[in-house]
Amino acid sequence: MPRIDYFNDPNAPAANSMVPSVTAIVPDETGAILMVHRTDNKLWAVPGGGVDIGETVADAVVREVEEETGINVEVTGLVGIYSNPHHVMAYDDGEVRQQFSMCFTTRILGGTLRTSDETSEVVFVQPAELDKLNIHPSMRLRIDHYLEHRTEPYIG
Repeated sequence: MPRIDYFNDPNAPAANSMVPSVTAIVPDETGAILMVHRTDNKLWAVPGGGVDIGETVADAVVREVEEETGINVEVTGLVGIYSNPHHVMAYDDGEVRQQFSMCFTTRILGGTLRTSDETSEVVFVQPAELDKLNIHPSMRLRIDHYLEHRTEPYIG
């Protein structure tokens, strides 16, 4: 479903929902990060999505990465918790969702890169090349926190 992302925009519509979601930093053996070109907002992102009822956040990470990219992972750590009330996503069905996302580090177990209904491209990108991609500022914050090798997760 198409969406419009509003980030620190005073004209953004008011949120009417909040859905726990997860994102995953998936590095390969060279340090390149798995990136997806999303079909809903046409931006580049790390894989992720909503947590389903009956699953843990770790299960959601594994499921979302596999669904969007074909890669199988295991969760290895927490980058941070992102709950900015000034970042909302407006969907074409009338839902306006406030961001609430947990970003995790992962390790690749296997799989083969592929796209999905949610991703038009799936590639590994070296950190020095990330500036060439159109990445939402909120998503870039997660990546930057990962690249900083923080000793404590971000909470904000």
